[in-house]
Amino acid sequence: MRTKKWLSLVILLILVVSVNAGNNKNSYLGVWKLNKEKTPPANSRLFLSKISFNLKNDSLLTIRTYENDNGETYPFNENLTMDGKEYNIVIYDLPRKAKASWSQQDGSLVIESTTTFNGNSGEQNFISSETWKADENGTSLSVDYIIKLSSGDSKGTYSFTKSE
Repeated sequence: MRTKKWLSLVILLILVVSVNAGNNKNSYLGVWKLNKEKTPPANSRLFLSKISFNLKNDSLLTIRTYENDNGETYPFNENLTMDGKEYNIVIYDLPRKAKASWSQQDGSLVIESTTTFNGNSGEQNFISSETWKADENGTSLSVDYIIKLSSGDSKGTYSFTKSE
């Protein structure tokens, strides 16, 4: 009887540890740089090259740095809560609505946003859905994205490596 209790306790401990390891939010913390060897060239001239990621309580603080073909960088700060509530910010005079939440299925981070800009045919929306997944060791991060524009949709994956 004592052996069954001990075995049950060990199995329960293993389950708790494995669930927490797969959902470790601290794996996301830090500065991530684009791994250009694993990321195919972007269809646009502007691409996400670096992300600084910090969590404070239930707030996600990011600094996203976009880069163009000439190496010029365009960083912007974003502060979201992880409850799926939509927030408004302005990026270089462009209004942006965004919300973030943790996926209940796999512990990934989901960020949805709409950035409004004036294009050739008037006001347009840049609609983005991103799924961020950090590995268990916190050394690599993938960002799967889907972008919707009036000119068409695109999707892909950015691969990042934690910066030292």
